[in-house]
Amino acid sequence: LEENLNIPSFLTGICIAALVALVIIGGIKRIGKVASRIVPFMCVLYVGGALIILFLNLDKIPWAFGLILKHAFTPTSAAGGFLGATVSQTISFGVARGLFSNEAGLGSASIAHSAAKTSEPVREGMVAMLGPFVDTLVICSMTALVIIITGAWSSGLTSSPLSAEAFNIGLPGYGKWIVTFGLVFFAYSTMLTWSYYGDRATEYILGSKAVMPYRWIFVLLIPVGAYVKIDFVWLFTDITNGLMAFPNLIGILGLSGVGAKMLKDYLSREQKPVRRI
Repeated sequence: LEENLNIPSFLTGICIAALVALVIIGGIKRIGKVASRIVPFMCVLYVGGALIILFLNLDKIPWAFGLILKHAFTPTSAAGGFLGATVSQTISFGVARGLFSNEAGLGSASIAHSAAKTSEPVREGMVAMLGPFVDTLVICSMTALVIIITGAWSSGLTSSPLSAEAFNIGLPGYGKWIVTFGLVFFAYSTMLTWSYYGDRATEYILGSKAVMPYRWIFVLLIPVGAYVKIDFVWLFTDITNGLMAFPNLIGILGLSGVGAKMLKDYLSREQKPVRRI
């Protein structure tokens, strides 16, 4: 919003914090419901815009993939990338951003899926597997191709301004608004989701009395997150994601046998023919 509408980041943070507080502290669920209905529309709009840009530049897609592979395994001095990047840095950077995108291995999404009403936990797990696929392999790949094809990757911009610039080049006059408003709704719905994750974890560890103080701390930190430098945000995110992933991956390894047994049982029951009367 600061890039496109000249609205100070801190003011944006205060407004978003107030809207989040209305839902998680004030109990005004209608705002959350409205956001949950708008987000799918914004997602379709974002993907649709990306598809239009890619369709208009079909001949550049093979070149874009070639550029990605080339700079993934050879040092680059691209202005929009990381100077003198090595293969190990590329992998590390990619894994960190991938975790940020799809939460795979963090154990966070399982909190939401565990609340689903289903008679088959394995089926719910399969549904959960679609998240990383759609987030990373589809949407993030499309975004990367748009950034490269439009030439925005060499603009020196990073983060959301880079995506907005790419879409604005591909769809002049409209692209940046798709990214801007899409980002607002995505960020808001994400905050509500993560507040729920923390809510459940806080109650489990500290008890129900600690939930409300946690919610206030969560809300008060939103303007801080909007104000601090993006480099610090990425660094802090990478550290906290690592702290979540490490114990969760140990748990996954320990329960892998149980999961495999449940999957085998589920598939065997699904493959049995239905007896008709």
